[in-house]
Amino acid sequence: MPAAHVIVLRHLWVLRKGRPWNLAVNGVFEPFLYLMSVGVGIGQLIDGDGGAVAYAAFVAPALLATSAMNSAIAETTGAVWWRLRFEKFYDAIVTTPLTVRDIAYGEIAASVLRSTLSAACFLVVIAGFGMVHSWWALLALPACVLVAYAFSAAGMAAITVIREFHHQQYLQLVMLPMFLFATTFYPLSVYPAALRPVVAALPLYQSIELLRGLTTGHLHPGMLVAVGYLLAMAALGSWLATRRLSRLLLP
Repeated sequence: MPAAHVIVLRHLWVLRKGRPWNLAVNGVFEPFLYLMSVGVGIGQLIDGDGGAVAYAAFVAPALLATSAMNSAIAETTGAVWWRLRFEKFYDAIVTTPLTVRDIAYGEIAASVLRSTLSAACFLVVIAGFGMVHSWWALLALPACVLVAYAFSAAGMAAITVIREFHHQQYLQLVMLPMFLFATTFYPLSVYPAALRPVVAALPLYQSIELLRGLTTGHLHPGMLVAVGYLLAMAALGSWLATRRLSRLLLP
């Protein structure tokens, strides 16, 4: 019987003994700064009545998706790597009835829970500032769970191939350009036609499209594509993480 929930319960116990409010602060602080400086600040330069509010509402769901992504990657590539490569924590676990699959899915689930908490706090913030314009935003939190699941699974797979701690900086070479160019601050239409499929293939773009549609009420078929994309990404990442962990932990 799968026992991945044991890993989740272990992390919840550790979190309860620590400072759980740090997750909320860390998940809200950075995107909030971007929202105020870019969304509101640059929004003031946009022509038209209500331009600042409209632009901030455009940027806010992108930062919500980014918050879920960053939290998920940080959770799976930080402490998990340390437990895997340095503490040899999982080498001890596989001697118990728990399986490698339990470890992989338990760590992914724990990451999703923490990332969802950060995203939920930021969602409350943007709603409080009047940057949510549709009741469809009620589905934004489940959407954040999906985004966190996809990136947590990808991060879990990534840490199985990262041998040195400082190599994690290479992940930033992927995440930072994706944050800047995945339509976070401007629409896809600004790109040349030849580049649009490349941008649309980015997982953060798909996440932004899903959350932007829900918070603005501009629903479109591309949101279903985004859901399918993120589900496929989560399934592939989970499978790769389990397969790679089996090679690392089992003789």
